[in-house]
Parts: sequence; structure tokens; C-alpha cells
Amino acid sequence: MEFKQDLYLLEKFEVGVIHLDARRNVVGLNDFARKVLPVDEKKPFNKLVTSFHPPRSQPKVKFLLDEAASCPMGTASPMTMIINIPEQVLLIKVTRISDLYDVLTGFVLVFYDVTQIVSPDKNVQAALTSTDPSSMMLASEPQSPASGDNIQLSRIPVVSDKKVSFIEAGDVLCLESQAHYTRLLTQQGYKFCNLSIGDLESRLNKQQFLRVHRRFIVNVKAVSELERIGSKTQVVIGNKSRTVVPVSRDELGKLKLLLGLHR
Repeated sequence: MEFKQDLYLLEKFEVGVIHLDARRNVVGLNDFARKVLPVDEKKPFNKLVTSFHPPRSQPKVKFLLDEAASCPMGTASPMTMIINIPEQVLLIKVTRISDLYDVLTGFVLVFYDVTQIVSPDKNVQAALTSTDPSSMMLASEPQSPASGDNIQLSRIPVVSDKKVSFIEAGDVLCLESQAHYTRLLTQQGYKFCNLSIGDLESRLNKQQFLRVHRRFIVNVKAVSELERIGSKTQVVIGNKSRTVVPVSRDELGKLKLLLGLHR
């Protein structure tokens, strides 16, 4: 049922389309992309598409295009990625375009704003179950948080086999930084998210998730043990394999408070 609701919401959302030439310069935008992207400010036409992305997103976009360009014709399914910007989470798909002789002529980049699927906003949840078209229209309008705030995630997008799915944030036991990406541990095993650990830290519930180490965030509800070994402190996550996560000295006090322990 949840999958059908998400699919219904995506079907109702408008889609942004960006046409790139073989050199990855922007040559065209559809009306929706013109409406939601800062076209007047960035003036993207005839410029490299990565040049108007935030620096932290540029390697991801380049990787996406590299992978799409290298896909042989028989397996050229669209490449998928999630990109985080202050007020939105965008689901981006890229596919290569070729001529009669399978020579690369460009790319088509398609994006959806999936913020309302991964956000706990009550208006969005109501729209998911409503059959009133006006309710869906309201849900699809951008929701601007207070200045400087990031929209909190109640669900996290994960990528597997070039497909995107959404898992409940509360089901994530811990998160591990993998350079620009993040590995999520659940009871079912590891999942891959191509948001950075910094992006996720800023969007998760700070009363439940704590960055205990530069490489790790833990769900405090999943912590089964807090132990000290020599001069080092670590937590044990209550999963089948009893995953051990290091805790930095600077974050130990915050962790103890969230666990209900005295300093």
C-alpha cells in the first residue's frame, strides 16, 4: 500500500527535464525545470551542467553522467541519484541519447522533488491518502522551512540496482560515512544512500540520531551497550551481528544525556 501511495504521488508531481549535449552543456529545459531552478541567476545555457551545482554535489553529478555515458546499449537503463539541497531532496535520473549508429549525442536529465515523500509534514501525509485533487496540488507546492532550517526526514532514500526505495528513518540502526555517500545499517543488512553523512545529520531527528564519531551516526534507540575499553569508548548496536561503533571523546557527554545516563 505504501509503495502504491508513493507511486501515485510521483505520478501527480510535475517532472523537470534538462537536455544536455554530448559535452554535457545545458541546451534545453522544460517549463517545470525553468520554474524551479534558478535559471535567471545561474544562466545555465551552453554551460557545463556541473558548474551550477553546489560543490558537494558536483562529484555525484559527474559520476552519474560518467556511468550513463559508459553504459552499453543493451544495459543502458537510466542512472539514479539523490541530491540534497537546503529545502529539497531531488531524485535525479540520467540516460544517454545516441544516434542511428549508437554514437553519443547527449543526455536527458530528469528530476522529481521527493521532499514530500521523505518529510514527516502532516499536510503531505494527508495528501498521500486523499482522493481530492486539490489536496494533491497543495502537497506538490514547495514547502519552505524557517530560514536556515533543513526539512527533517522521516524516511531515507536508498539506491539499489539503479532503483530508489524509501526506508523509515527509525529502522536505521546506524549510519557510516563512505566519502560522499553513506552506508545505512538496518536489521535486514546494509543499504546504500548517496546523500553524505553531513546531509543526513542535518535532516535527522537530533533527539534520536547522534553523530558520535566523524564517520558514524547512531540511532540511540538501537544502542544496546555502552562500554569503555582502555582509553576508548564504543557502543554496541543491538542487531544480529552486534555491530560496534566508536564514540569520540567530544560526543560522549551528549550520548550519555540521550541515553539517560549521568555524566
